[in-house]
Amino acid sequence: MTLNPIEILAAIFVGLALLLALLRMLLGPSPADRVISADTLSVSTAAALTAVAAYFDSEFFLDVALVYAAVAFIGVIAIARVIEEDRS
Repeated sequence: MTLNPIEILAAIFVGLALLLALLRMLLGPSPADRVISADTLSVSTAAALTAVAAYFDSEFFLDVALVYAAVAFIGVIAIARVIEEDRS
C-alpha cells in the first residue's frame, strides 16, 4: 500500500508536532508549559497511532490509541493537580 501526498503531509505534520512538543517539554520555562507539552505529546501520539491503524488496516492500533489517550489524559490531569497543589 502506498501513501498519497496528503497522507505523507499529514505524517510530516504529526511528526513535527511531536518534535516541537518534545522540545517544549525539555526547554519549557515553567511547569505549566511542560504539562501542556505532555498533553500535546499524548494527543499527537494518539493521532499517530490512528494513522498507523489506517495504514495497516488494523483495528488493534485503534484500541491501543484509545487506551493510550485515556491513560495519558488521566496522567496529565494528575500532574496538573500536583503542580496546582504546590502553588498553594
